[in-house]
Amino acid sequence: MTVLTSMTEGFDSDSAVPGARRANGTAESTPPNPEVVAVAKYRRFSGAEKQRILEAADRCTDSGEIGALLRREAIYSSQLATWRAQRRKAERAALAPQRRGPKPDAVLAEKRRGEAQSREIIRLRGELERAHTIIDVQKKLCTLLGLPTARDNGEDT
Repeated sequence: MTVLTSMTEGFDSDSAVPGARRANGTAESTPPNPEVVAVAKYRRFSGAEKQRILEAADRCTDSGEIGALLRREAIYSSQLATWRAQRRKAERAALAPQRRGPKPDAVLAEKRRGEAQSREIIRLRGELERAHTIIDVQKKLCTLLGLPTARDNGEDT
């Protein structure tokens, strides 16, 4: 055992021979980190790129040209279909009539909507109170006149 330890003294633990070169020609003392960090990066297309690809797809007339375009641009046919739908939607929105005058303020509109709902709640509570009053009067009138009430008929009120 002493012979083995004396032979390996002074050697780097990473390499068997001091000063030996790696297969790639470098004399590194530490091996490279084999861990690959997986970071998904999606391709993002600008509006100009989408428009350029859509125009090229519109120019395709022969069979197989769109497939070649998709392979060349490294995109899927579903992306092309989605972009076409987006383009149609944008064209319809551009052709829609524009509302004249000042644009509505979202905060002010929300405040007005809240105030309208509060007024509606107050109005409905008043109607409910009136309905309860009418029902109470009808019950009292039935008892005074001796008419059968809902309780007498077995109905629940």
